[in-house]
This record gives sequence, C-alpha cells and structure tokens, in this order.
Amino acid sequence: MPLTTAPTDAWRRALPALLLLLAAILGVYYGTFRSMVLIWERSGTFAHAFVVPPIALWLIWRQREALAQVLPRPSPWLLLPFAVLCGAWFLGNLVAINSVTQFAATALLVLSVPLVLGWRVARVVLFPLSFLFFAVPFGEFLLPTLMQFTADFTVMALRLTGIPVYREGLQFVIPSGSWSVVEACSGVRYLIASFMVGSLFAYLNYVSWRRRLAFVLVSLLVPIVANWLRAYMIVMLGHLSGNRLAVGVDHLIYGWVFFGIVITAVFMIGARWSEAPREWHAPARTIESQADQPARLWAVVALAIGLCIAPLWLQQRVAAAESLSAPVLQMASPLSPDWHLDKLPDSAWKPAFDNPSAESLTRHVDGQGRGVGLYLAYYRQQDERRKLVSSNNVLVKSEDKSWNPVSTTTRTLVLPDRTLQVQETRLLSNVGVSSGDRPVMVAWQVYWINGSLTNNDLRAKLLGAWYRLIGRGDESAAIVIHATEGTGTPAVQTLETFLRANLSMIEARLKATRDAR
Repeated sequence: MPLTTAPTDAWRRALPALLLLLAAILGVYYGTFRSMVLIWERSGTFAHAFVVPPIALWLIWRQREALAQVLPRPSPWLLLPFAVLCGAWFLGNLVAINSVTQFAATALLVLSVPLVLGWRVARVVLFPLSFLFFAVPFGEFLLPTLMQFTADFTVMALRLTGIPVYREGLQFVIPSGSWSVVEACSGVRYLIASFMVGSLFAYLNYVSWRRRLAFVLVSLLVPIVANWLRAYMIVMLGHLSGNRLAVGVDHLIYGWVFFGIVITAVFMIGARWSEAPREWHAPARTIESQADQPARLWAVVALAIGLCIAPLWLQQRVAAAESLSAPVLQMASPLSPDWHLDKLPDSAWKPAFDNPSAESLTRHVDGQGRGVGLYLAYYRQQDERRKLVSSNNVLVKSEDKSWNPVSTTTRTLVLPDRTLQVQETRLLSNVGVSSGDRPVMVAWQVYWINGSLTNNDLRAKLLGAWYRLIGRGDESAAIVIHATEGTGTPAVQTLETFLRANLSMIEARLKATRDAR
C-alpha cells in the first residue's frame, strides 16, 4: 500500500523549499531590489511602496486557514515562464531599463509561489501576490501627458470663469500673475496612491469581480479629475487673494487636503455597496504518492535557482568583452569649412542630460552669420545611474527658469544619402515682457547608437541591446543642434543647412570616439 501525503506534511517540506528559492532570488537580484528601495526613499511619488510588502504578508496571513486546507505540490511546467522572466531581466539589464528589470525580478518572486506550491495555493493568495507589483516604481512616464491634461483643463476652466488667459506650453498668464504646471502638478502621485489604495479597498470590501473592477476604475479616474479641479482651485485662490493664498507651501497643503477629502468621500460611498466575504470551501484533496514528491520539489527549486543565476553569468560575460576605459570625445575630426567655431556665450544653453561619459558643447557660425549650437552627450558602460535613453534626460527640466518647451514634433529630413527623422522642440525664452520680445529657439535631437541614427526611444534601446549581444558594446550618444529665430533665416532652415553639411562629420567624431577604446 503506497504512502500518502497529508497537507501538514506537504507544507513542512514545501515552505522551506519556497523560502530557499525566495532567498535566492532576493540575493541574486539584490542590486535590482536595492534600486527599487532607493527610489522609494528619494521619490515622494513612490514612498507608498514601503508598506506594500507588509500589507501583502498580512493579506497572506489572513488566508492561513484556507491555505492549511490545500495540498501544496510543485508545478514544474512553470519553469518555462520562470526562464522567460530571467531572460527579460537580462535584456532589461543589458539596456538599463529599470522598469523591466524591476518588474521581472518582482514577477520571479510572485511566480515562485505557484512554481513551488502549485496553482491551488496561488489561487488562494492571488491578490496578495499581485499586490506586490505596487512595489515597483512605475508610472513616471505619464508625467508629460498628465501635465498637459492639467494645463488644458485649468486654462479651459479659467476661460469659462471669464478670466483671460495667455498660454505658452505649460505656462500661462492671467491678469494677477503667471502660473506654470510643473511635475508636482501632474497628479501622478495622487493617481498611483489612489490606484493602490483603491485596489486594496476593492479586494477587502467586495466579492464580485464586477464591483471590484468598477471601483478600481473609479480609483483611477477620480484622482485625475480631482487633480484638475485642485489645480484650477489653487489658481483661483491665488487670483482672488492677490497671490497671498495658495502659493509656496500653501500650494501643496491645499492640494493634499483637497485630494484627501475627495478620496475619503469616494471610499465612504464605495463602502455602502460592500459585500460579505464568501465562505471558503476547500478543494477536494488529492491522494498522492509520497515517494517522488520530495525529489520533484527540490529538483524544481534547484532548476529555478540555476535559471536565476544564468542571467548574471551572461551579464558578466558581456561586460568582460567590453572596454572599461572612459571615452574622450574625438574633437579633432573637422566640421565643414563653411562653418567655423565660434566662442560660446556665458549664457549658452545646454540640454539636461544626466551623467554622460563625455560631452561637448560648441557653437558654429557660417559666412552669413547664422549660428548653430552643437551638443554631444556620449555614453559608455551604461547602467541605472548613467544611460542615454532616460526620462531624466530632457532638453529642458520642468523647473528651468530660462526656457519653456512649447511644442515637440517629429520632422523628416531628406538628405543626400538618407532620410532622417529628428525630434523637433520649440522653446520659448522666459526673458521678456511679451511673446514678441521673447526669443524662440528650435532644437533638433537624434540618437546615435553605435553607428545607427534614430529618434525613437524604443528603437534606440533595442539597437543598444542588439549591439551589446553581438559584442560591439553599448556605445551611444545624443546629438542636439539648436538655433534661435530672428537672425534673418528661419531656424529650421539654418539647422537643415548645418546638418546637411556636417552630419557625416559629426558621425565620424562619434565613431572615432568608439574606436579609440
């Protein structure tokens, strides 16, 4: 008569195996989890993530009686998606995309539960496991869109109120003063916090998936609209009080107070439709042979740990084949003789690129007196602190006091040897009284990825990953040229003339820098 497995005996074997695998994931991907915690510490947008792991553990503890009735058993077939996640971490790390590595590492923790304990166990704690993804600092890519929406609504509401508004990009002027929509006005903090709390509230108060999804949707929409109203009310408070209220610290206090009132009202209304929890019915127990269970369990754990280690080994192999020397931009390559080097003014504008391995800023003038600024930011050995394609790398920071980005478009250029797309941004100087007195600057930006040109962030990342995989390194650069309107020739025409004459020579400089490793 074969021995059979009881839930208690199975849990005594499965829990140590699960803890070992979780510890291995945390240890192998320590750098990724540490980067998440550092973001929680320095960014108020993601400070809520500190409570996510304790809440998830508490939610799992609430299900302990239900879990005790389920027989844990490993699911070896989940090693395949486990391997895919390890590969995703490797590719994300290869091109320094924090969100990919952090989501992949967190997903490995989550997938470990059904892998070691089985789907029946995972179903009991499905929400607590999914809740862990709120620990991933993700969502800042919404900043520009939310800032634009906030500015659109605020300006529209002010005009409907009868207040004249002059708008330039994210800045606008009303009779009582000037206002600007900055990152803190985007509402992304409200949105992410509301989404997390709303999801938790829906899980704890509803049983029906329809009600849960409806409340989560409300928790996403309400903070967006509430932030629009908050921005409008703050401007009105400042306008009606002669700019004595809703400025400085008051601005933030009024915002959070208003948001707190709105969200509390939403939860109070949502609580009226709360449902009593359903009684848990344990699934029918399966009588299984005990002979092969421990061997299969530890084999699954051993294979999973091996899959975790493989990306680190591959990463070290790739890094060992690349140069560790700091690049020096090869400025000896001449530009077109029609454009000579000019002295940079003290107030020369420079794009805001973080931690480039090397950079240069020069000004060039042709025989007609047309001037073009050329900025090169070169990147090598990229990581989470230093990378070319990043939300931190922008032409103008939102808090910049000198220039205000008005519009961004894609321009297609037909050059003698190629067709090239560049990102075109028009910037308005904050110096001057009226729009007619304020200089307008046009900037073109394109990425150079190991010899390939693109203006697309995703394509730049994919090219970078490909070149690293084939052993050519992650040599990359940003090329930015800019010209000011009002010099007789339209800035766009000046930039195109400069690019036609000098693009191949600029590429030669970058290639010389790459080859000098």
